[in-house]
Amino acid sequence: MINKVVAGADEAIRDIKDGSTLMLGGFGLCGIPENCITALVKKGVKRLTCISNNAGVDDFGIGLMLQQRQVKKMISSYVGENAEFERQLLSGELEVELIPQGTLATRCMAAGYGMPAIFTPAGVGTEVAEGKEIRNFNGKDYLMEYAFDADFALVKAWKGDTAGNLIFRSTSRNFNPVMAMAGKITIAEVEELVEAGTLDPDHVHTPGVYVHRIFQGANYEKRIEQRTVRPRN
Repeated sequence: MINKVVAGADEAIRDIKDGSTLMLGGFGLCGIPENCITALVKKGVKRLTCISNNAGVDDFGIGLMLQQRQVKKMISSYVGENAEFERQLLSGELEVELIPQGTLATRCMAAGYGMPAIFTPAGVGTEVAEGKEIRNFNGKDYLMEYAFDADFALVKAWKGDTAGNLIFRSTSRNFNPVMAMAGKITIAEVEELVEAGTLDPDHVHTPGVYVHRIFQGANYEKRIEQRTVRPRN
């Protein structure tokens, strides 16, 4: 077995260069690769294309990279909690491609499955379809969308083993597993790293064959995007 374990985030992202295309897992602020993002900010790589369900918030997640002007293009479904993102978008500093959430996930999945494209009814008859091929199947129009082509996928799991097998918890499973399949190089940070053979195979969400580098992360904040509580009686 090839050793996939690296010492930390700095080593894991060592060959991410200016102009790279990255997938970043998570949903909202849940299950995002916090340590890898911090390392990218520290490294100062520029002109990145980031594929992520959202763009973080102003002072956390991808929002930290936006503050440092490291992102050239965002490919996302939801970007509503980030004022700096809005400012860069309106000023023309940032390229943005907004994609229906299901289409985003399926384009990730298609890349992982080795499929060049998908057909979806989402976006037909809207601005999303402009300049794209439409085919009719059984009387219904479908929009052709290409699978993503990402240099790296950065994902965060609850637990992983030294062979790269990953277990995600709850909401973090929304995008991390499909992105882990889709990157040319997949980098996984985990809260707990155990020896190969420790995890129950029935509980593994991403097999280690998809993962190229893995490390145990630290100092996770796990912020809540919009904290909502019931009023006290």
